[in-house]
Amino acid sequence: MKCPFCGFANDKVVDSRESKEADSIRRRRECLKCGKRFTTYERIDEIPYMVVKKDGRREKFDRQKVLNGLLRACEKRPVPIGKLEQIVNEAESFVIESPERERKTSEVGELIMNRLRRYDKVAYVRFASVYLDFKDVKEFMDELKDLVKTKEAADVKSSSGKRSRWARRRSRDRANISPKN
Repeated sequence: MKCPFCGFANDKVVDSRESKEADSIRRRRECLKCGKRFTTYERIDEIPYMVVKKDGRREKFDRQKVLNGLLRACEKRPVPIGKLEQIVNEAESFVIESPERERKTSEVGELIMNRLRRYDKVAYVRFASVYLDFKDVKEFMDELKDLVKTKEAADVKSSSGKRSRWARRRSRDRANISPKN
């Protein structure tokens, strides 16, 4: 800390106390050059991390709001709460690491959707349906078709040559639906 009397940069802390309101720390310091004492106060950095909404409004990042959205998307799905916490932590870190102390909600939403897509496709579709704000059924169906294509491509690339349980069930369902001769 720079001495207010002589400008010297080194000092020693003589006394340290919490303020009455417990929102700051009061420190008595002594300059190592001129020997004069002065007081400093330390406060927690209270500048919030912000997200910029689609319409340009700025809102404080709220990790509980993100977690609630994920919980709604994963309702009655086999996604462990630990995975959801991990997604929320990654989203929060993404916002905190921003040099401007803010991120667009579209960037945060993309990160969340990409993580959720890895864990559970149904939860991903639920989250995406709210987040992407589909204008009509066609947009929703396009997203579902893309998800199915991605899944089918993964099934084809399967290194063991075995089809996944999902692909086998789908083939079986198609066979049962086919018209009878």
